[in-house]
Amino acid sequence: MSARDQLLVVIDPVARRTDGESVRIAKDVLGAGAGVRVCLPESPEEFKKALVRRGTRRPVVVGDDAALLRAVGVLHRERALASAVLSVVPVGSAASAVRLARGLGVPAGAVAAARAVLEGAPRRLDLLVDDRDGVVLGDVLIPPVGAVGAGLSGAGDGGGGERHPWLRTCQSLVRTLAVRPSRVVPGGPSRLRVEADGVTLVDLDQPVEGVSVRPGGAGFARVEVHPASVGAEVAPVRARARSVTVSGPDFRYRADAVVTGPVRSRTWHVRAQAWGLVLPR
Repeated sequence: MSARDQLLVVIDPVARRTDGESVRIAKDVLGAGAGVRVCLPESPEEFKKALVRRGTRRPVVVGDDAALLRAVGVLHRERALASAVLSVVPVGSAASAVRLARGLGVPAGAVAAARAVLEGAPRRLDLLVDDRDGVVLGDVLIPPVGAVGAGLSGAGDGGGGERHPWLRTCQSLVRTLAVRPSRVVPGGPSRLRVEADGVTLVDLDQPVEGVSVRPGGAGFARVEVHPASVGAEVAPVRARARSVTVSGPDFRYRADAVVTGPVRSRTWHVRAQAWGLVLPR
């Protein structure tokens, strides 16, 4: 990226409240290397207006994963992802708040991330878009229904966690879901139909402990279904597909950091190289 770039730096209000020092550092580094216009939105609507009215400036989001998701969602709905290239300086109150950005390759720390904005290169990334026009940058996770009621206490340690690594993956999501009202009666693993490009991977007669869907590159999603087992381990069912549909009794799922549901059906389509993110060279 050229030092002559004109940047629109949109600073999320949560970042300003939780880590003002990192925000200040990011502003100083960006301002020393490019022309900067700083925007301090106080609401999602102001956040949206700032991005929509960015003109020729490159948008830089200073905030956590929720702010990054909001920015991609705005540009997607404005049909501007093809022309806009995002940058992000991850700022959050905890490492978990910026896990998605770091997983995408954005450096940790305000200085390193801001320098990557100035010196990095845009990379085109695949995107999952669901049948309600929602976007997913990382992964979709559907936990076992029974675990929502049981809480999965201790699933991350001891023998149970070692025998079923999938339960460790689901643990944080299950705890989130368990405190929310649910129409789903806890009763064991989920019974879901999972279809990849129209091919049924598992049907309602095969209980599952969990399902994950994530961009896998080259315009495909990676699908992984973990069948329920009693005693002996059952190998997960894996597939690559451009379209994935999950249906069945009411289920909840997490898409990136957002918990949704209960729903009875959801389809995700892969948009190849649909959005751009500036990453270190």
